[in-house]
Amino acid sequence: MEKFDNNRTKDAWSARAAHRLTRRSFVAGAGAMGALAALGSFGLAGCASKGGTASSGSNGTDAEADDSFDAVIVGTGGAGLSAAIAAYDKGLVNIVLLEKMGVNGGNTNYASSGMNASETIFQAEQGIQDDSSLFAQETLDGGHNTGDPELVRFMCNNSAAAIEWLDGLGIKLDNITMTGGMSVKRCHRPTDGSAVGLTLVPGLLDAVSERGIPIAMNCEAKELVVDGGAVTGVKVEADGEEQTLRAKAVILATGGLGANAQMVTKYRPDLEGYVTTNQPGATGDGYTMAERAGAELVQMDQIQIHPTVEQKTSTLIAEGVRGSGAILVNSKGKRFFNEMSTRDKVSAAELEQPGGFAWCVFDQQVYDANKAIAKYDKSGLVKKGANAAELAAAIEVDPAALQDTVNAYNAVSANGEADEFGRTEGCIAFADGAMYAIKVAPGIHHEMGGIRINAKNQALDASGAPIPGLYAAGEVTGGIHGDNRIGGNAVCDIEVFGKNVGEAVAEALA
Repeated sequence: MEKFDNNRTKDAWSARAAHRLTRRSFVAGAGAMGALAALGSFGLAGCASKGGTASSGSNGTDAEADDSFDAVIVGTGGAGLSAAIAAYDKGLVNIVLLEKMGVNGGNTNYASSGMNASETIFQAEQGIQDDSSLFAQETLDGGHNTGDPELVRFMCNNSAAAIEWLDGLGIKLDNITMTGGMSVKRCHRPTDGSAVGLTLVPGLLDAVSERGIPIAMNCEAKELVVDGGAVTGVKVEADGEEQTLRAKAVILATGGLGANAQMVTKYRPDLEGYVTTNQPGATGDGYTMAERAGAELVQMDQIQIHPTVEQKTSTLIAEGVRGSGAILVNSKGKRFFNEMSTRDKVSAAELEQPGGFAWCVFDQQVYDANKAIAKYDKSGLVKKGANAAELAAAIEVDPAALQDTVNAYNAVSANGEADEFGRTEGCIAFADGAMYAIKVAPGIHHEMGGIRINAKNQALDASGAPIPGLYAAGEVTGGIHGDNRIGGNAVCDIEVFGKNVGEAVAEALA
């Protein structure tokens, strides 16, 4: 396993972020910053303002001071952006988003598989029968029944509404596939099959910009302000200066800890040396701030590794590739496990193979069904051959063994029966012609533990009581996924609970 190198991770992230900063996302971010700057004195390179699109609070009265808000939202990933939009649309306009990095979107920029959701309008249009109770049960099963049933049911029962809400914002996720641990096609992707984050982040930023919600970039939250047991603001730093922003509510949407090697090994010493798929801002700040303010952290040792990570660039190979029919073969050219099993089991099986890696092998059908593959190919990550024998030569495996593997897979795919590894989902028969492969191994991907919350997204203390003024959503929270997260559930999590926390705070402050 290659050594966890945070500098390399930062370099790779910076290159990927630069590539993904489309004009659309730049204009959206710049528009929000322009709205912030237009409010007048804001100091700290944009870390304070009067909030919203005018110098008034949500009740129509003047804000108490330039650094006073109804709500401060920390983080501009999917959860934070969704919270801001939902809160604003519920009438809470005196709000501000804080982003410690120079790029919006956080890890949501690299969300690849899609968004799991059940009983959606798009499933109905495509004749896919699904049930939210089944979605919830498979989520709990996938997490080995260690997730919070109340939170899981809330997420699944509200997933269809979140899909429609996104559609209303111009973010259409109507290309549906399957991920490991699911028995129904419920992973919703953009129409063209591209990675979901590349559509989600720019679309949410557009909605934020249209509403004039200010975003303070390069503005790092350092500490929550606690007064009498209630959170009343947040201390921030930008350009070497510190300032306190007062708020009736603080929403932590700060993401995970995957780019903080020290914190990873604090909770999971066995993960020392793993590469990470996380962007460099995922350093666990939210956990530290919340815990110091009295919030309980749960299941922090449950850090998920993802089985298909290209090790030299830390690029996550989307689970939708396997969901569309790809297989995993070892250095001998043989399959070794059910590729559609849960991530923890697939990762463990990979690590038992010679060298601790696998080749993700697929044909032209899979290539064409996943737009992300073209980007992997352009980055030089894809090996290819005109047929199985040529691919075998390219990846240095026995050609006869690889051909036998493909033939066996095609046979079970054709008759629909479970193969020797128990795979029944996402099977296809590879077509004659071009074959492709990407070398993969496990990498640090997602912190499944975090701040304990309830269904109103209130942060809870060790006794289960809400901490007044403190809310959280997204990867910074814990208890939803248990000790294994199903692919596609993270986007469902950030969208359902991101939307929910914005509405809950707006209602609480009305």
